[in-house]
Amino acid sequence: MRVTALILAAATLASACSTPAPTEAPAATASTPSAPSPDRKYLLERIDDAAVVQLYADGFASLPTQQKILTWHLYQAALAGRDIFIDQKHRNALEMRGVLEQIVAHPAGVDPATLAEIQRYTKLFWLNNGPYNNLTARKFVLKCTPDAFLAAARASAAAGARFTTPAGESLDAMLARLQPMFFDPNVDPIVTNKNPGAGRDILQASANNLYSGVSMADLEGFTEKYGLNSRLVKRDGTLVEEVYKADGMYGKQITEIVKHLEAAQPYAPEPMVKALATLVRFYQTGEVADRERYDIAWVQDKDSPVDTINGFIEVYLDARGMKAAWESAVFYVNREKTDAIRTLAREAQWFEDRMPFDPAYRKAGVIGVTANAIDVIVEAGDSGPVTPIGINLPNDDRIRAEHGSKSVSMANVMDAYERSMPQAYWSEFSWTPEEAARAAAWSRAAGELSTNMHEVIGHASGQADPRLGTSPQAALRETYSTIEEARADLVALYFLSHPHLVTLGLVPAEHHGEIVLAAYEAYARGALVQLRRIREGTVIEEDHMRNRQLIVRWLMANTSAVQERRRDGKTYWVVTDPGGVHDGVARLLAEVQRIKSQGDYAAATAMVDTCGVHFDAALRDEVVARVQRIDLPSYTGFVMPRLTPVRDANGRIARVDIDDPLDLTAQMLEYSETRPR
Repeated sequence: MRVTALILAAATLASACSTPAPTEAPAATASTPSAPSPDRKYLLERIDDAAVVQLYADGFASLPTQQKILTWHLYQAALAGRDIFIDQKHRNALEMRGVLEQIVAHPAGVDPATLAEIQRYTKLFWLNNGPYNNLTARKFVLKCTPDAFLAAARASAAAGARFTTPAGESLDAMLARLQPMFFDPNVDPIVTNKNPGAGRDILQASANNLYSGVSMADLEGFTEKYGLNSRLVKRDGTLVEEVYKADGMYGKQITEIVKHLEAAQPYAPEPMVKALATLVRFYQTGEVADRERYDIAWVQDKDSPVDTINGFIEVYLDARGMKAAWESAVFYVNREKTDAIRTLAREAQWFEDRMPFDPAYRKAGVIGVTANAIDVIVEAGDSGPVTPIGINLPNDDRIRAEHGSKSVSMANVMDAYERSMPQAYWSEFSWTPEEAARAAAWSRAAGELSTNMHEVIGHASGQADPRLGTSPQAALRETYSTIEEARADLVALYFLSHPHLVTLGLVPAEHHGEIVLAAYEAYARGALVQLRRIREGTVIEEDHMRNRQLIVRWLMANTSAVQERRRDGKTYWVVTDPGGVHDGVARLLAEVQRIKSQGDYAAATAMVDTCGVHFDAALRDEVVARVQRIDLPSYTGFVMPRLTPVRDANGRIARVDIDDPLDLTAQMLEYSETRPR
């Protein structure tokens, strides 16, 4: 489970989300937040509505040599699997990337205008791990002509490019076959389509490569043995699970991952050795029992200063919320920022005992929440280059209940987001100068606290009704991820104003009210501004965006604490009553927890569809025009630090150096040269 950066009546709880009419009011004066640090480059370039930002990991240089070598091997394991996720996104995605990278790497003789367009498209492809926008799920296309693209490929071939084509297929034939994916927005238009419209199947309307020839009707009466780590295909009328393992699907990549995980173990502390060994075993067998053993061993490794996430983990890519996408992250503990998040972890039971939902759904004992602030070295697959800002794992509810979970807050990622932010953002979308000044003063503190609470006490809280008979995930199906992310956000929003945070030393008493209000205002403002990310259509597909829209629109419909107001042709979502936000959040959290605990699919569907999925196109167009004026990106992808081993005369690694590439194209081409083939 993860949190992503999005800028930083009781009887009708499940469905009442119509927004009251906006109010007109006088103009506000702009307030400018402090500028990013001038001595370091964060924002590297803009590609359409995406920003490319350099991620820094300053603490790596201070790690002992053994930990650096450990990090190097984990870094290699992370990069070894990145092609898995690209293939999961679409069956043609790796072929498409191969063509694009050869042209970009061998540009001699290519028409300059065509080359510029191919470079633009390729950078978006890299950031999104394929031809689909990471947040909207919609396909983006090349804007040159197919003939110009073919001419570019031929020119690159003459300049030394080596295009890999299937046996018996020429370059021209391959490009003709791939032409609809490169150029036609109506062919496989949405990678994950949870709301395809009446009479359409969510699997067949989704373009991802997790299924082939399979519909929801085919799954009736079928039991999957490998729910997370398999591709499900229909062959001769029979469903077959293609298992992701060393001698199965993605075997080449998984074998390379295993090689580096094994190489890492001599440099790892004993608890981490156990976790890595069980992960290797899971990759070799693909068996659910081995995945569970790995999850348990990973959770039990509470103190390793360097750690990794590597495997088939999140289910956001799957319209039915069952198949997992591959991802990896490598990171070290940021000691300076870890104290606050660990304080929350130690108090997890205190918060659980005071949740505003039915006591029957509270855990009697919250076990082993291990929490750290971390600095990321590299993320690949489903977690990079577009990265979350917090993660709580494992996702298996039974393991979480019996063995606990680990939460990480990505300190250097949040810092890079903030330092690359246009200075005009707060003043453009704040209702008053005071709101803009609050955002400038407290956005980082409020954001870090909210993220930590979301991960540590949000995802770790609550339990299923013992009468449910299955997992909440299975019961809630495609709505589960939205409901779970909303639940974690609501927990954070509910406790932000509690005096216990002051007692714990997490917020200063004299500024607590300002920080809480800044957090509430940022949440409402973010739900409005996120509409800029969906330039086509009027449906939100991404679960984190759905959950934020759901919460704010429900508050606007069911309380007077958040209101839509208008001034000078501009719309604002304004927090008018912080106490009312707290009380409304309590009511909504109680219902959302009931839905999850009882597996109430009908109520979940009604709530998500009414409050979280649909929006007004005219409002979106207004927001888009405003963000274009202030040059605010829709999303951000990161260039990661680069590790380089320095070997002694015997070929052994003597040290590992780190540098900052500051160049997306150079990094992506380097990654492709080192990937397993």
